[in-house]
Amino acid sequence: MTSTRKISLAAGVFYLLTFVSIPILYLYGPVREAGYILGSGPDTRVFVGAVLEIIVALAGIGTAVALFPVVKRQNEGVALGFVAVRTLEAGAIFASVFVLLAIVTLRQAGAGASALATGQTLVGLHDWTFTLSQSFLPAVNAVLLGSLLYQSRLVPRILPMIGFIGAPLLVASTMATLFGANQYGSGLSGLGALPIAVWELSLGVYLVVRGFRAVGLRQLGFETDETVEPASAIAPKSELRSAA
Repeated sequence: MTSTRKISLAAGVFYLLTFVSIPILYLYGPVREAGYILGSGPDTRVFVGAVLEIIVALAGIGTAVALFPVVKRQNEGVALGFVAVRTLEAGAIFASVFVLLAIVTLRQAGAGASALATGQTLVGLHDWTFTLSQSFLPAVNAVLLGSLLYQSRLVPRILPMIGFIGAPLLVASTMATLFGANQYGSGLSGLGALPIAVWELSLGVYLVVRGFRAVGLRQLGFETDETVEPASAIAPKSELRSAA
């Protein structure tokens, strides 16, 4: 296995790991309820959701770090921007997790009815943090990484095109939420996020199954098996020189 194949495999696995957070809307359901702080019972669902989001944050950084040594040859500035935005996205995800765990702490401490307003404020803070970190920033990432992959031809160009289509849709959904025309977790939000989800899933699967395209690697200056002239093609030339 070549070094570039290891890179594509690692990046693909990290992209697929970012989908472990799909059930968090269900897992976070109880903590978002108005009377959650006054209730009782286990908080296991919330903790599982928090762990899944932490995995997503770390995997997101992993995708950027894994791809950087390759895509920087196309445009190092854009590649650095991709790493920076991915890291910012991960930091915002961590922040949203901390906010929800703070609500759990209020409940476990027996804060009572006096903390209901604080709890709902924290829920609102989580919603805004989630909206910006997992709606707006993925659109920026799609444009940055998509442009690198499209120009370098490391993957079929149809894949970054999906990202280019999905990015403005996701931004529009985020802006609609920001200005009150949409609600957190609504069907419109899911529809706006669907193309970006398809882009990231298809990219992850392609990198795991196929790896980088040889034509893209050669364009960036990497050696591939196809760049080495077969010995069978060289032998006749040697024989001709010997005969001469």
